Amino acid sequence: MNGFGSFLLENLQIFLSYTGFANAQPGHLAMILVGIIFIYLAVKYEFEPMLLIPIGFGMLIGNIPFKDAGLQIGLYEEGSVLNILYQGVRQGWYPPLIFLGIGAMTDFSALISNPKLILIGAAAQMGIFAAYMVALSLGFQPNEAGAIGIIGGADGPTAIFLSSKLAPHLMGAIAVSAYSYMALVPIIQPPFMKMLTTSKERVIRMKPPRVVSQSEKIIFPIAGLLMTTFFVPSGLPLLGMLFFGNLLKESGVTRRLAETARGPLIDVITILLGITVGASTQATQFLTLSSIKIFMLGAFSFVVATIFGVLFVKIINLFLKKGNKINPLIGNAGVSAVPDSARISQVVGLKYDPTNYLLMHAMGPNVAGVIGSAVAAGILLGFLG
Repeated sequence: MNGFGSFLLENLQIFLSYTGFANAQPGHLAMILVGIIFIYLAVKYEFEPMLLIPIGFGMLIGNIPFKDAGLQIGLYEEGSVLNILYQGVRQGWYPPLIFLGIGAMTDFSALISNPKLILIGAAAQMGIFAAYMVALSLGFQPNEAGAIGIIGGADGPTAIFLSSKLAPHLMGAIAVSAYSYMALVPIIQPPFMKMLTTSKERVIRMKPPRVVSQSEKIIFPIAGLLMTTFFVPSGLPLLGMLFFGNLLKESGVTRRLAETARGPLIDVITILLGITVGASTQATQFLTLSSIKIFMLGAFSFVVATIFGVLFVKIINLFLKKGNKINPLIGNAGVSAVPDSARISQVVGLKYDPTNYLLMHAMGPNVAGVIGSAVAAGILLGFLG
């Protein structure tokens, strides 16, 4: 009986050594708490729920503690299911497919009708290069600084794509930082929009955008692809899929393909990307001083992008005649958090004039920001890759 009791006790001890309770570290609990907060923000305040719920739940999955005994269950264990799914992030497969779906759901009419709005999207990319310079001063290598800076574009897929090429070891922190700030657009941007504009500027009424013909809509993705990728060939994976998706939408003869790209395909990829990015925040790999610096630089990059977008509109207005001026509240939409940053332009504008609808105008720089962030990623990849 004593021998049998010893056998049971020994096996119980072995079993307990494999449980999460025995292997938990403070970092695991901290990241689980962060995951729960992400889910709470998504459910309670609807902050990017399509992103924060998969990422938040992925954080829970990635931080379940276990004994490293070749069980092949963790994201960082070669051959595990999570590791195989994560290859879509590490190898950069998911972001171009996301861009395909974005292109298939995006209407570029506002940008086509008022081409100068593309300059606002370009100006907002200054946040990327400002963060790049600061990251270099903090001791990051040039390739790491480039991957970190792209957070300022407020484009999660672009951040993942570029970091997978330039700094795979920082991808988890960069991806979570990018998506976190995208979700916090309603909190981060309005204070700077109000601080940088006057009460007179906030009520500027813009001319209604002209009607864009179907021919223009079809020509735009073809011309856009040729102009951007001849200039920055390294942006081809993202820009090519973005404009291809838009051509599927606007051609009028590939509705099934467009519906698939902007519906089932992008939904599946979003789920896989979100859950694996969240799971990559395993405490033992994620909680480092570099991660903290990346989150700080991400916030800096995002704020600078917002400021440059608004200030650039104010500068443009100095050269525009009365009646043609641009409401600087749409400058924040130069970051490519589509359509949330454009929606913030509308929300803030309506507080000062309930009859002044800015959403359609803000969509111009917003979709320009998508193109701009992909071009900026291509430039960085070309120089640093």
